Amino acid sequence: MTIQEVDPKIIAKANVWLEGNYDEETKAAVKKMMDSNPAELVECFYRDLEFGTGGLRGIMGVGTNRMNRYTVGAATQGLANYLKSALASETEIRAAIAFDSRNNSDLFARISAEILAANGVKVYLFDSLRPTPELSFTVRHLKCHTGIVITASHNPKEYSGYKVYWNDGGQLVPPHDVNVINEVKKIASVDDIRFSGNPENIVIIGEDIDKAYLDTLVQLSLSPDVIKRQHDMKIVYTPIHGTGYRLVPEALKAYGFTEVHIVKEQQKPDGNFPTVVSPNPEEKAAMDLALKLAKKVNAEIILATDPDADRVGIGVKDNDDNYILLNGNQAATLLTYYLIRQWKVKGKLTGKEFIAKTIVTSELLKDIASSHNVESYDVLTGFKYIAEIIRNNEGKKKFIGGGEESYGYLVGDFVRDKDAVSACAMLAEVAAWSKNMGMSLYEMLINIYQEYGFYLEDLVSITKKGKSGAEEIKAMMDGYRSNPPREINGVPVEKVKDYLLQKETDLNTGGQKPIDLPKSDVLQFFLKGGSKITVRPSGTEPKIKFYFGVKGLLPDKSEFNNLHAKMKAQLQEMISAMKLN
Repeated sequence: MTIQEVDPKIIAKANVWLEGNYDEETKAAVKKMMDSNPAELVECFYRDLEFGTGGLRGIMGVGTNRMNRYTVGAATQGLANYLKSALASETEIRAAIAFDSRNNSDLFARISAEILAANGVKVYLFDSLRPTPELSFTVRHLKCHTGIVITASHNPKEYSGYKVYWNDGGQLVPPHDVNVINEVKKIASVDDIRFSGNPENIVIIGEDIDKAYLDTLVQLSLSPDVIKRQHDMKIVYTPIHGTGYRLVPEALKAYGFTEVHIVKEQQKPDGNFPTVVSPNPEEKAAMDLALKLAKKVNAEIILATDPDADRVGIGVKDNDDNYILLNGNQAATLLTYYLIRQWKVKGKLTGKEFIAKTIVTSELLKDIASSHNVESYDVLTGFKYIAEIIRNNEGKKKFIGGGEESYGYLVGDFVRDKDAVSACAMLAEVAAWSKNMGMSLYEMLINIYQEYGFYLEDLVSITKKGKSGAEEIKAMMDGYRSNPPREINGVPVEKVKDYLLQKETDLNTGGQKPIDLPKSDVLQFFLKGGSKITVRPSGTEPKIKFYFGVKGLLPDKSEFNNLHAKMKAQLQEMISAMKLN
């Protein structure tokens, strides 16, 4: 590509950066792209990095479509403008800011703090990297009106991100999300951003918040006596170069565990994530070093957190004494079962308790809850919706826990986002409780399947890039919506939920009823026998995702292996029947 082939609109946007009030290093980078890399210029300027309902996320670099001091600055100025408008009656507006181990996270956090301070907001800025859930806790603990965390979660090293929270400690939900987005869109020029002023408005925070967070976290423990007996149970933990490196071991120690083995190669925070391709505990490659250490020390459980420590992956031994990785549905099942059972044992169930899960998460959680007269809420994908349910039920019902299939869990309500720090501590407690009962976590999972039904899930993501890809994804959704399948692999479809049209249809009777959730381009097909398929275009990637779940009955544990193989085959047959290729 030559510069002459570049869309004039892109050239015009780049020239704004060359001629405007931008730093010289940035201008030099833009000039270099114009002179020698027009294809990269297109990628950096063909659009504005969108401030969505979850904030910003993108590749770091120069340009309107990249994460840099100016795109972060515009987001923060837009947030400041909304705060001043929405909270005009407040004598002091307060914000908390945290950041993860990614390259430039501390820089973007400092820029955000300085802009808010320049706009008259009192800012509590962490002195060094901290987990995302601690930011959520801090917003509530310090009675802040908003919070920001600089993180791109489990994305590759090239990415950074910017998430915004409201005064309940949850990520922005309506109407605040849309209102902030509108203010960000009004930032027409770099000159609209107040980058400096009022440094006295910035207060540095650190260990005092850590202590308060850990003190509260310890109160979640339901079996301290069991941990005393199993304190030397071997645990392997890896922070995968992220923010969990200190607080997760401290949380495990505070719970009473004395044999925590940390993966040394991944202990040090490092935004380059040198030992992995992607710092994602959902991927086996990121867990290889932890699996190796677990074999060496004969660990009972493996725990791994992503860079901002809001997701956790776990590994356990199967019945053949081999280490395997559990998926997010399985970990959520173990945690939910344990929590509800212990609440019952301790006489804490009054009929006013609830759990919450996303609509793509296993129905097994709902079955476990309902068997104990615990209400279960289904919410759209995104933990902010679980936080919203907790807020809406405050003072009326008690939240036990919640989770999503993408490795995010929350116990208790003192944090309002998925929390891998508390989840690590609680999952270790579940392992100790299970061991104290004379069984492994894997055996405990099989027992749950025997009692409630065996659920098995799989996820298929299909990438469709570019404009044509987006059109293809839309056509797929339109096709499923206008002509839903009546049967899949010979199994009748009994019910269809359309979250965009907000209606549920019984295909046997034709009857319909409304869905009381926000509009979202998601379809679900419920099959006879308990199987479920969810179709959802990704909101952050050029992908369409298919979530498959099948259900079987396990009358005897000795039949588990055969049933497992049969259900895996059933899943593959369902996937083939959907003709995704």
